Amino acid sequence: MIRTARSTITHFTQRSQPREQPHHCLLARAYDSARILVPIDFSPHLGVILTACLLDALFGDPVYRLHPVRLIGALSLVGEQALFGVGLNGRFGGVLHWFLVVGGALAVWWAVRLGLALWHPWLALAWDCFIAYSLLCMRDLLVHGRRVLAALDDLPSARQRLSLLVGRDTEPLGRGGIVRATIESLAENLTDGVLTPLWALCLFGLPGLIIVKAVSTLDSMVGYRNARYGRFGWAGARSDDLVHWLPARLSVPLIALAAVPLGLHPWLAVRTAWRDHARLPSPNSGWSEAACAGALRVRLVGPTRYGGALRDYAYLGDPAWPIDLDAGHLRRALGLILLCSVLALGVGLGLAALRG
Repeated sequence: MIRTARSTITHFTQRSQPREQPHHCLLARAYDSARILVPIDFSPHLGVILTACLLDALFGDPVYRLHPVRLIGALSLVGEQALFGVGLNGRFGGVLHWFLVVGGALAVWWAVRLGLALWHPWLALAWDCFIAYSLLCMRDLLVHGRRVLAALDDLPSARQRLSLLVGRDTEPLGRGGIVRATIESLAENLTDGVLTPLWALCLFGLPGLIIVKAVSTLDSMVGYRNARYGRFGWAGARSDDLVHWLPARLSVPLIALAAVPLGLHPWLAVRTAWRDHARLPSPNSGWSEAACAGALRVRLVGPTRYGGALRDYAYLGDPAWPIDLDAGHLRRALGLILLCSVLALGVGLGLAALRG
């Protein structure tokens, strides 16, 4: 009886002593607590989105040698040289190139993620957050626009800063032309650089975001209508048009909605986008640019010089609207793009919550 009682007491004492919790258990308990406090299912997918957007808002696009976009660009160049070297420089070679680059980007992300997940699941989650942060660049678009705004009293400096945003010739531009070109770039990149990548991440996770960024990189490298890339770059250019098709059109109601609290012109945004979007050769960029022209009640685009050659683009907006723009127009455009980005994040989080 004594030995039995003693063993029972010992057993009770051992069970009563609190055991040290492993770190991953503490993290899991914190995760469960967060799910109680937050009235939505705070899944890892939502965590990746919020973490990436927060890091982007705080620090902007990270600059480092092995940045994913740089690696995608390097892979594109190597693949292009290899395919041209064996005579596959037509559409078939371009399609092979597309699968090489997009598939290679996905394979690298997945292989690293798998290795980290075997070590610890939280490392794989951290990897996803870092890649998503590296591929979202919402803050940088606004930062470049603000840098141009800050330099408007120093035209050479403003032109140099504008050249980081646009591919056109900046030397002939005066103050009004610099402002107009900056607003055009902000409006176009609202679709390409904000809406499509963000909504792809929210709807399709990291694979969707990686595909969008790989396609955009391909378009910027081989999507040209010239002797070398006219056929080879067909797959890259057409896939870029495809992935941005819906976000470009959804940018119009988004811009109109953002224009309301800013005291701009939401109805003119919708009307101008519907009327003028087809005036540009791109099937997508005209929507957001024309909507911004209407919301700000200004004229955008028009004849533009690239590499010394004049391209006679049509104007977006009513003929009576101003074309010689000032700093006030750029400030309003920056506010419009910022609010559009915030609204887009809200829409994306809603889609991600529905996705589960």
